[in-house]
Order: sequence, then structure tokens, then C-alpha cells
Amino acid sequence: MNGLDWVILLFTLGFIVIYGTWKTRKQADLNSYLRGGQEANWATVGLSVMATQASAITFLSTPGQAFESGMGFLQFYLGLPLALVILSVTIIPIFYRLNVYTAYEYLEERFDLRMRLFTAFLFLVQRGLAAGITIYAPAIVLSTVLGWDLNTMNILIGILVIIYTVSGGTKAVSLTQKWQMAVIMGGMFYTFYMILDYLSPHVSFLEAIELAGVHRKMEIINWDFDFNERYTIWSGLTGGLFLALSYFGTDQSQVQRYISGSSLRESRMGLMFNAILKIPMQFFILLTGVMVFVFYQYFERPIHFNQNIVELVSNSDRADDGDDLVYKFNGIQEEKHVMMEQGIMANEQALKDLESQQTAVSDEYAALAKEVDPAAETKDSDYVFIRWILDNLPNGAIGLLLAVILSAAMSSTAGELNALGSTTMNDFVKRLRSDQTERDGDVRTSQWLTVGWGIMAIIFALAAQLVDNLIELVNILGSLFYGTILGIFIAAFYLKYTKGAQVFIAALLAEAVVLGMFFTTDIGFLWYNAIGCGIVIIFASLLYLMRSSKPSQQ
Repeated sequence: MNGLDWVILLFTLGFIVIYGTWKTRKQADLNSYLRGGQEANWATVGLSVMATQASAITFLSTPGQAFESGMGFLQFYLGLPLALVILSVTIIPIFYRLNVYTAYEYLEERFDLRMRLFTAFLFLVQRGLAAGITIYAPAIVLSTVLGWDLNTMNILIGILVIIYTVSGGTKAVSLTQKWQMAVIMGGMFYTFYMILDYLSPHVSFLEAIELAGVHRKMEIINWDFDFNERYTIWSGLTGGLFLALSYFGTDQSQVQRYISGSSLRESRMGLMFNAILKIPMQFFILLTGVMVFVFYQYFERPIHFNQNIVELVSNSDRADDGDDLVYKFNGIQEEKHVMMEQGIMANEQALKDLESQQTAVSDEYAALAKEVDPAAETKDSDYVFIRWILDNLPNGAIGLLLAVILSAAMSSTAGELNALGSTTMNDFVKRLRSDQTERDGDVRTSQWLTVGWGIMAIIFALAAQLVDNLIELVNILGSLFYGTILGIFIAAFYLKYTKGAQVFIAALLAEAVVLGMFFTTDIGFLWYNAIGCGIVIIFASLLYLMRSSKPSQQ
């Protein structure tokens, strides 16, 4: 990075923070602070919903996921459009009719206070941990690649988000997310254009797609009905549907975005905006990762995308072994170049074999790094995209793309902290005190609660450890809780005969089963959403039938 990159990075982030803080200062009451005065139009609602979901993990990990495994991750989103249609028709009108501040208020009216607090607690646990991950994800990659201190990065991102989220509440989050999405998508389109520009002397766009297909990167749909397969059309249309229903219908970080709409119509249109554009957006981000893969078929590819791992091996007493692997790795790359000049389709199998050999050498290098330092994190898929940016984009553009990543981190984290603060305020502090009417200090209390959750998120981020793929970690974490939460809401909305005690017992059982399966089986995580939801519904119904079949007392 040079001076121009720093100017663009700091200007972009500074503008977003200052703009959000200034435009939304002096929120007078809880309705303004927690629901933005319900003034948002459909575009603000739609972009805010999209920005809350599209964290920095999306723009760091998703291209790396596609680089490594291809377009199959898109199946994760196949159930989302149907889920948003269902929510727009059924659940959103109920929230508007009840004029709720949080999704969990309805559960007390339908069941009892215990169900409201239990479900809100599940949300706070899940989303509190996720908030830490959304800070940690960009921090660890940027700190590693740029040589910045990881703890400092975690604290910096957290403080920036806390400033405008606490100052302006929901309205600040929604307003800043519009600008953040503009920066994010502008940066992604520019990156995609630059990749194709680099490839243009060697291959056309259609030929690049053809080459990606040779390496099975363009296989979007997996028709295998295998519960242990993580991404299939079946898991996407079932588990993905249940996950999207729960996330958008019961997760306060999303509910708070669309209940801030100025009307039921504006909120519905905001969700339909996401139903139409979410899959194309994810397709584009995944395709960017696939094009990065194609790029490295023609240009020199690092043996490991985390430069710290390369330096670890190079500075150890196993440096000669590392150099031998690098020599072997680069030799295979030269063979691939010769093959591609002769014609892609004429050498399809040979190219696939060489790619497998090169991957095997890269894995050997990662294993060597582990031998040098057993504590080293050698999974590098989260570093693929940021490495490409730093190595290949011109000055100025690098600062813009770093602003993209940090903006995405800030937008999703702001939505989460805003939701955590409002849930704690409405479902615990305000509800459990003797006088539930709004007080003069409630806005200030909500602000301090948001600060508290921001500090907790920073602490979680400081304590986090890098896993195989960060975007999968967030979705796995959500799947452990969302199924149970969705089952509770479905029972509340549609199983009119069930009582609070029956649903509470069923929910406890469902959560225990899901957590047990997570630690003892290899079932794809998307299925947990359907399993948790199903257990709540089935056992709540069985408990009702058992109670109804008992003879009445004379």
C-alpha cells in the first residue's frame, strides 16, 4: 500500500462513520433509536437487509470458497427467495399489526414470558458470537497480509462500528449501509473487470468459463441425495429454506431492518428486492473467485496464499525442503502453460491431472509449515482474494478494496450490535422491571447496552481462532440455533392448539439434539435447520396430544 491507498481507505471509512453519526444524532425516544422512527423506504430497507447479511466474510471467504470448490456454494441460497416470499405474506403483517420492537415480543403474547426470554436468549448467544466473528474475519486476514497487529485491528473495527451505531441507532445503521453497499459492489465490479482485463490477452471470457468447467469449478447443482454432502440442491432447498426463514423471520438483526420501514408495503418491497438480487449477487461473487482460479492458470500462483506461512518455512531450518517444493510447484505451473497453449479441450485430462499434482504439492508445503510450527494456521482459502488484490490491483484500487472489506465488516457488525442492544433492552431490561412504560433514560440505557455488546464482540474477536473457512463458520453457528428458533415461531404462528410449556420442552429437546448431532455426526450443517425446526413442531404436537388424551379430573 502507498499513500494514495491510505487516503482512499481512510476517507471512505471516515466519511461513512462521520456521515452516519451526524445525520442521526439526537435520537429522542426508543421508537426513533430502535426503529429509526419507521421512516425507511423500500430501497433503504432492501439495502440494509442485504448489507447486514453480506459481511466482510462474504467478500473475503466466498471467492476463496469458489477458488477451492467451485460454484456449488450457491446452492446454499436456493431456498432464500421462497423464504422471503413466505415471510412477506405471513409474518411481516403480524409484526406490523402488533407494532413490535423485537420479534420476540409476540411470543409472550402467544405463549408466555418464559418463551419470549428463552428465544431471545438463544438469539443473543448466537448473534453475540457471530458479531465477534464478523469483526475477527477481516481483522485476521488484513493483519496477516498487511503486517498489522491482529488485536489492534479487532479493536479498531469494533470501535468504528460502536461510534455510529451507538450515536444514531437503527437509522444510523440503515443510512450508512446504503453507502457501504455502494462501495462494496463498486469495488467488486471493478475487481471483476480487472481480472478479465488481465486474462484478455490469453483467453476470452467464454473460454475462461470453459477452462473453469474443465476443472469442475462451474458445477452449480449437486443432485446427490447424501446427508453428509454439505452443499446439494436438496440441502439448499430444504435446510437453506429453513435457515432463511429463521434468519430473516426471527433474527432481530434482520427483523429490525424491515420493521423500520415506513409501511408494510415498503418492508415487503425491501425483502422482495433481496429475493430477486441475493442469488445473482452471490453468483457474481462466486464467479469472481472462479475467475481468480482461471487467472492463476495463466499467471504465477503462490504456493501458499498466506505470505506469513511462506516466510515461516523460508526462515526455518527446513527452508531447503520448502525451496524444493516451490521448484516442483512452479515446474508444474510451466507444464500447465504449455498444455493450455496447445489447446484446453485437447488436453483436458492432462490439465486436470496437473492441477491435482499442484494442489498436492501445495498441501505438502502446508504440512511442512505445520512441522515447523504446529500452531501455524495453514488453511489459506480465506487469503486467496486479498492476496490477489494486493498483488495485482493498481495503487488506489487497493485502498478501495480494503475499504470494501472493512465497510462490509462494519455494516454487518453494526446491524448485529443494534439488534443485540434492542433485544436486551426490550426483552429483558424493560420487560423485567416493574414499570414497563418508556422512561427518559431508556435511549441512553440502550446506547450503553449497545456499547456493552460491542465490547463483548471485540472480546470474542480477540479470543477467536481461524477455522477452515470463515463464511462456513458463521453459517454453521447460525444453523445450530436457527432451527429451534424457527420451530418456536412456526408453533406460535400456525399450531394454535399448542401451549407455552409444550413448546418450551420441545425447544429444549430440539436444541439438545442439534448440538448432540453437531458434535457426534458428519451431517451437513444445513440439515440442522430443518431437524431443529421439525423436532420442535413434532414434539410440541405430541405433548399436546398426550395432554389432551388424559382423562379429565372429576
